[in-house]
Amino acid sequence: MRGTDSILLAFGAIRGHRLRSSLTILGMGIGVSAVVLLTSLGNAARSYVTGEFSELGANMVIVLPGRNETTGGIPPIMGETPRDLTLDDALALGRSPVIREVAPVMLGSVPVSARGLEREVTVIGTTSGMEIVRNLRMARGRFLAAGDPHLAAPECVLGETVRKELFGADHSLGEWLRIGDRRCRIIGVLAPSGVSLGSDLDDMVMLPVASAEILFNTSSLFRVLLQVDPNLRQEDAAREIRRIIMDRHEGEDDITIISQDSVLATFDRILLVLTLGIGAIAGISLAVAGILIMNIMLVSVTQRTAEIGLLRAIGAPAGDIRRLFLIEALLLSGLGTGFGLLAGILGAVLLHRLYPLLPLAIPAWSVAASAGTAMLAGLVFGALPAIRAARLNPVTALTGR
Repeated sequence: MRGTDSILLAFGAIRGHRLRSSLTILGMGIGVSAVVLLTSLGNAARSYVTGEFSELGANMVIVLPGRNETTGGIPPIMGETPRDLTLDDALALGRSPVIREVAPVMLGSVPVSARGLEREVTVIGTTSGMEIVRNLRMARGRFLAAGDPHLAAPECVLGETVRKELFGADHSLGEWLRIGDRRCRIIGVLAPSGVSLGSDLDDMVMLPVASAEILFNTSSLFRVLLQVDPNLRQEDAAREIRRIIMDRHEGEDDITIISQDSVLATFDRILLVLTLGIGAIAGISLAVAGILIMNIMLVSVTQRTAEIGLLRAIGAPAGDIRRLFLIEALLLSGLGTGFGLLAGILGAVLLHRLYPLLPLAIPAWSVAASAGTAMLAGLVFGALPAIRAARLNPVTALTGR
């Protein structure tokens, strides 16, 4: 029996049982589309997190006061407080050749008011370096001026939400804003950026770090943001940062350094594992669809016993019978795979239109893996019915038993 004859006979068998074949193709298609859609969502989550970190700024390193470590035993009766990070510590870091920009951060929640309206917002004390380190964009006006960070200045920069709540559609540049018990002039408004990793810059006010020290009555920094030399590995930059702080803190290694690359790599690994796990769970449905194909093919063998006997009687060898049923199983898998890939791609396009912020892109490996698994399932689970059909006794099969 020629290969084309086997394919035509297999197609004829599929057309002869349209409902049964359609349900089989639908089952396989659902499994394939589930793999494609779920892996696309996982891949979109990875791309979204990567984009969020990229918007924070390039080559950023965060320095926090206190050592992030766990020790055993009974805690000391007199608790040990880590040494604070100060503005002078930040400026010492900024003098290092491996540091391109430094942005000390002082943080607090303070009521701000203007024109009889008041709002509780987060106030950040920083320097002009924040604009570069955090890759900030201005909607109007300018950012904090460069100069001696130890000198307080009555100026501030608003987030878009604060500006809208206090001034509405009115002009805000040059207006006075009361922050706590102090007043400052608005010199700029940040471009809307939304929430980025839990931080909403639209609902914040920024003022010079020296002014924040007076406002909060403290010299302790919340953290220090650094932009390191892009030609230097962040691990080497971290060692240099630690050395500088240890020199200033009497040899104490009492800071925690978080590099942007390490955090991003950690998130990427976690999301990759989740994506693969979700894809594997969805892939189970392909095995279930393969079992469905096997059961359908076993029923087909029983129903086509007389046809098998006739083929054997006119000289068709057992190998041709096996090939006939394997081709039928592969055709069912192939049609289901095509339907599933089409449904998965259309579903991804629809999700992207509904949620444009998600960078949905179908990974090529998920398409190859789902299609390959589906075809393999059809081949493996179609083997038992094919072998059973080939072993039928020709004489007995002609009687339809």
